[in-house]
Amino acid sequence: MSRKYKFADKSGAYFISFATVNWIDVFTRDAYFWCIIESLDFCRKNKGMELYGYCIMPSHVHLIFRSALNDPSGLIRDFKGFTSKKMVKIIDDNPHESRKEWMLWMFERAGKKNSNVANKQFWQQNNKPKEIWSLNIFEQKLKYIHDNPVVSGFVTNPIDWKFSSARNYGNDDHTILEIDIN
Repeated sequence: MSRKYKFADKSGAYFISFATVNWIDVFTRDAYFWCIIESLDFCRKNKGMELYGYCIMPSHVHLIFRSALNDPSGLIRDFKGFTSKKMVKIIDDNPHESRKEWMLWMFERAGKKNSNVANKQFWQQNNKPKEIWSLNIFEQKLKYIHDNPVVSGFVTNPIDWKFSSARNYGNDDHTILEIDIN
């Protein structure tokens, strides 16, 4: 049975989550968070991504998005492919990263186990897209995304997590990443 999850309605909005290999807590430094933020911003401005919600956690990312070009699979594939290479380079180039050798070894080890990967694997391959087919489902998934840092014990209020759209919705703060609120 295929582990590949499908985007059934190419024009629909989706909730997805994807994690680093072995759930490694990579996103612990601003530079790493900013790589993902800048890549999401690029996708919004240049690749037809409509972004309705996001949260970047230490080991994974949650998104609610839609592809205006009706290619959600291609959009996420390109996003993950680009950020995978970029993140490995940023980690490798970071002289202050105390876990550098270990993380690079883990990425290389994961890549060797996957015939689809030429070198190092940063992201797990599955995304498990869940179609957003009603306002109720949208609100449920958005609450889940925004509550993730609270449930994990990092903050007591979702708005306090810097790399989350909770700030966009809670106090109209688009300074980290602009999202598509209609």
